[in-house]
Amino acid sequence: METIRIALVDDHRILRDGIRSLIHGHPDIEILGEAGSYSELMSLLGMYNPDVILMDISLPGPSGIDITRRLHNDPDYGHISVLILSGIIQEESILQAIQAGAKGFLPKNTTREELLAAIRDIAIGKEFFSPSISEVILKSYIDRARHDADTDKSSLSGREIEIVKLVAEGLTNQEIADSLYISIRTVETHKNRIMKKLNFKTTAEMVTYAIRNHLFIP
Repeated sequence: METIRIALVDDHRILRDGIRSLIHGHPDIEILGEAGSYSELMSLLGMYNPDVILMDISLPGPSGIDITRRLHNDPDYGHISVLILSGIIQEESILQAIQAGAKGFLPKNTTREELLAAIRDIAIGKEFFSPSISEVILKSYIDRARHDADTDKSSLSGREIEIVKLVAEGLTNQEIADSLYISIRTVETHKNRIMKKLNFKTTAEMVTYAIRNHLFIP
């Protein structure tokens, strides 16, 4: 079996040391280096070519989700698989990580066995979500399925459907405004109208709606 080359991205050294201790002693996994921010990671990628990046969400500067999206969309780094390892276990963060291109998601209190299994699966092109993360994802889909049973996307205007697609792609209000050549205020008005029409309370619900109605494929 070829050695799996990984990089660790977390702004807390003690947590990086903890991950190292979990991986230590497994010759099929090699830690190439560590980073505590986006700039440090890019410097690291200038020297090494990891197969998998273990990524925290809360980082100084761009978040782990933002970095994952940038890497996923960059032809030079799109081949690198990202495994989110975070203490933020919230529906919106999980769904945003998935749509950003993450191949897996584990809580920081994961076990050694689960971490090693995730790294090995992701390195060969599979996806890996811990049971606790899968439960959150499943609950989100079930809740939306129940809510969307009588909701058809035709209830949205063409412009509103465009807004939903772009939100699901992770664009900010400014980026949506620039893309559609409209003002940020108009974007906000459309989003508020969509939320009221579909009785949504969070952006994550809009992302889930887009996925379920095939407006966006993560």
